[in-house]
Amino acid sequence: MRKYFITGLLILVPLAITLWVLHAVISTMDQSLLLLPAQWRPEALVGFKIPGLGALLTVLIIFVTGLLTKNFIGKYVVGLWETALNHIPIVSSIYSSVKQVSDTLFSSTGNAFSKALLIQYPREGSWTIAFLTGKPGGDVAKHLNGDYISVYVPTTPNPTSGYFLMIPKKDAIELDMSVDTALKYVVSMGVVAPEMAAQAEQNKACN
Repeated sequence: MRKYFITGLLILVPLAITLWVLHAVISTMDQSLLLLPAQWRPEALVGFKIPGLGALLTVLIIFVTGLLTKNFIGKYVVGLWETALNHIPIVSSIYSSVKQVSDTLFSSTGNAFSKALLIQYPREGSWTIAFLTGKPGGDVAKHLNGDYISVYVPTTPNPTSGYFLMIPKKDAIELDMSVDTALKYVVSMGVVAPEMAAQAEQNKACN
């Protein structure tokens, strides 16, 4: 019975967590309906709430925003908006920092997480997965002698938090695995080995 119980947990726990995350995301995105006038909201028109409608509205707003800012007029308006924000104390530093990070992560020409690396951290003889994010720049680079790289060391099982390090390039070993496979390895705390992840991807592609 213990064996069957554990098997059931292995099946239901990932499913339950996935559903919980989706519910949290959709519920948060549904709050965008508050942007509509009260008389235009679903509960006023049909008498009840429609789950997921806010998520669709959020996706539509993002899509339309991207569409409008692709032309000359849209880019001009965005330029004016950013110029105004850059003249507001505190807001300018927060906005510019967040924009630089988002441009790096989401831009098709960005180099965020371009390679999976193996480095010694937090001490010599202890190895962990890291991701190449670029090279040190600005005044920082002037104080570093030699060829250095910038890396991100994620925590597990939550890779959205981690540590930013600048290390000598010679101290990093480039891994022959994709960034996605390396992330799965980190998130699973080493349970899902790279070979297993690669095989799962191949099976998925075949199906």
